[in-house]
Amino acid sequence: PPAVIEGAYTIEEVYSKRSELRGKLVKVRGKVVKVSDNIMDRTWVHIQDGTGSEGSDKLIFRSKSESAVVGSVVIAEGVLETDKDFGFGYFYPVIIEDSTFSK
Repeated sequence: PPAVIEGAYTIEEVYSKRSELRGKLVKVRGKVVKVSDNIMDRTWVHIQDGTGSEGSDKLIFRSKSESAVVGSVVIAEGVLETDKDFGFGYFYPVIIEDSTFSK
């Protein structure tokens, strides 16, 4: 089970509570499974914590200035947005913006 961090949500909780969390700062502790630099002027950090099911078992945290290392465990924080459509087939029911990462 993921370690409990005060004020943090599991990825499963973020998906299930996404309507009430929209526009709010959320914190998740998890493992960095993928990092995509310089996509639409942002770094996209994919995080998993072992919760959720297929299609809702990872979150993407987007940041202008911060990044994280694949394989590391971080506390990721940012503002939750829902139903974000970037066009070109890039639609996200949940995505986290203005993110920061810490150990």
